[in-house]
Amino acid sequence: MSMIEGRQFNWLWVAALALLVSGCATSGVVEDDPWEAFNRPMYIFNEKLDKYVAKPLARGYQAVTPAPVDRGITRFFANLNDVQIALNNLLQLKFGDALSDAGRFGVNSTIGILGFLDVATSMGLEKHEEDFGQTLGKWGFPSGPYLVLPVLGPSSMRDAVGVAGDWVVNPIFVGIDDAAVSWSLWGVRYVDRRADLLKASRILQSAALDPYSFMRDSYLQRRHHLVFDGNPPEAEEIDFFAE
Repeated sequence: MSMIEGRQFNWLWVAALALLVSGCATSGVVEDDPWEAFNRPMYIFNEKLDKYVAKPLARGYQAVTPAPVDRGITRFFANLNDVQIALNNLLQLKFGDALSDAGRFGVNSTIGILGFLDVATSMGLEKHEEDFGQTLGKWGFPSGPYLVLPVLGPSSMRDAVGVAGDWVVNPIFVGIDDAAVSWSLWGVRYVDRRADLLKASRILQSAALDPYSFMRDSYLQRRHHLVFDGNPPEAEEIDFFAE
């Protein structure tokens, strides 16, 4: 899933941490969710899919995969992500960061044995987090309504377009001609990321008063934060739909 599941799973940690800080109350950031009638059933569908398919696979994967191998697989896919991150930094005119990302990919793909070892970080090449949804935000495109995508989870109109943009440059699909191999790698990446987030999902489900609302608010806050590189403009009220 490349940057896709990177974004769609990272929010689990964000939401779980936010719950601990907020005392498990819903944030109430979003006052208008125009597609809630679609989003809530889709959220429930995704939760059922996660409960009966993704989580069992993730637990099985975690049980049979030694920790060092698990970390190596996570790093391998993170290394592939650096290609898309570099492209998005380039599109955002962050030439220094794009060069650093390209350097990370080159170093980890060679010295780091296809990325199974993260040598680049120890060399001072920082890991960035960029995707085409953020790039569109940098270009001035508004977030649009909150949207829950099938399987992929929290998104927005802008980020849904971003998912498509990242997909067409995904090294798993662009660099491999065999569709069976590409989708097998996609599946391994999905399960690996889900296994890494089993604890976070337990915190969220056990603590949130309304998991849907909390997930929505946490996701939109985080995306707003990322678009502005951690320095969003100060405002009394943030309208995520008109961002």
